[in-house]
Amino acid sequence: MNTLLKHTLTASILSTMMAGTAFAAPSEAPPAFVKKVADGLISRLKADHAKLQNNPAGVKAIVRQNLDPYIDSQAFTRIVMGTYATNQYSSAAQRAQFERNFRETLIENYGSAFAKFSNQTYTMRPYKASTSKNPVVTIDFNNNGEKIPVSFQLADKGSQWKIRNINVSGIDLGLQFRNQFAATVKRNGGNIDKAIANFKPDAEAAIDKKK
Repeated sequence: MNTLLKHTLTASILSTMMAGTAFAAPSEAPPAFVKKVADGLISRLKADHAKLQNNPAGVKAIVRQNLDPYIDSQAFTRIVMGTYATNQYSSAAQRAQFERNFRETLIENYGSAFAKFSNQTYTMRPYKASTSKNPVVTIDFNNNGEKIPVSFQLADKGSQWKIRNINVSGIDLGLQFRNQFAATVKRNGGNIDKAIANFKPDAEAAIDKKK
């Protein structure tokens, strides 16, 4: 085999590998991914239920280990910041700081929410296959006879799914958090740095407001 042919074959193989990586798709179906995440988180909360009472730090640690790796915090940041995520209103450094802060408070929000469901059962709603990069999978939590639907909007990140937004009982938390952040910006006189430092997304307040 001459040198030119070797180089041609090598280039062909590398380009094929790169193309395969670029267009890789998650190997799991969306419902299987959501069930894996929910089962992993809830099983840990159930196993440690007794020692997690009045122990928010323990709940937070479990959520960080079992939910945080599957959150698309960049997408969530863009949803919540809304127009403030553009260069007109914020810098890349400010958006990165917002993402760090938001991710931390998101863990606290979901930690307290899922802790309430730790001894409950849930069922998966039938899923309709979709070619969308943002499919939605819904779980019904059974809370003392009351069904509480929680929908997970996913993002196709190539090698795996990630959660980009959550809807609870018909309430789009991403949009509700956006309203909360806009109000925080207003309270701080339009100062983005102060708004980012003071913003505390509140899932319970968002849901209660719609009741």
